[in-house]
Amino acid sequence: MPAARWPAVRSCDCQHQPGRSAILMQISGEIGQVMQAIAAAQGRHIALPGTFNLRDVGGYPASGGTLRWRTLLRSDALHRIGAGGIELLGGVRLRTVLDLRTPIEAEIAPCVGDGLGARVVHLSILDGDLQELPAELDAIYRHMIEERGDAIGAAIRQLCAADGLPALVHCSAGKDRTGIVIALALAALGVPDEIIAADYALSGSFLDPETTAAIGQLKASSGLGDQLTAGLLGSPPELILDVLARARAAAGSADGYLLSHGVRPGELAVLRAAMIEQPAAGAGPVAR
Repeated sequence: MPAARWPAVRSCDCQHQPGRSAILMQISGEIGQVMQAIAAAQGRHIALPGTFNLRDVGGYPASGGTLRWRTLLRSDALHRIGAGGIELLGGVRLRTVLDLRTPIEAEIAPCVGDGLGARVVHLSILDGDLQELPAELDAIYRHMIEERGDAIGAAIRQLCAADGLPALVHCSAGKDRTGIVIALALAALGVPDEIIAADYALSGSFLDPETTAAIGQLKASSGLGDQLTAGLLGSPPELILDVLARARAAAGSADGYLLSHGVRPGELAVLRAAMIEQPAAGAGPVAR
């Protein structure tokens, strides 16, 4: 039986893929256009059996270059992937699997990261009982950015480690906790806000009705209530833009927010060096 192959990466052709969820067309304006463009990049979404929201953040414009492919992945929980999925992910040679779920979530649905030969870090972004969280996503996001900054900073530091990348960041659905950590990492790398918002909003196109069964399994395994699991089906870009605005209001910039929550300047420099690919000589400036 041939070994599983990781999908090849092709540059974005800025065309809407046939069959992509109509959610992509429901976001109007610049962010909606950016969503269609980044979703069209072959290799952005990885159809790994047992996951529904595994994506690569490579190819985005950043400060002085573009983000490297197959260096930072984001996903929903990995407990449903089998031997084939482990083999496929093994092709990325992950060094870090960052699990942002609560201890009880991780106990009920254990991460399979150990089988990948990667360092598995369990770092809960939410504290306390999930049932006690507000029912509205915007209130949960405010809680995370205002009250859980040290946990967010600790998560970013894992990515900044000299041996931290390639890394995969995940929670249960790969949208909310993962979305905030990835958004702040992208902001620190100089990715434009409209692309950060579009990347976040893409989760909604992979959590369409075809994956509601998986959300139902998530509800059963995580202990989340009806209102929260219903919220998992949406990813309006204004939520993540509000997160970025609150971080900047608190500390002047995304960098400042992370630095105020335990990340060191040298660590951000390590992350940028590992994540940003400089343009080839004579290629001209990177479009922003």
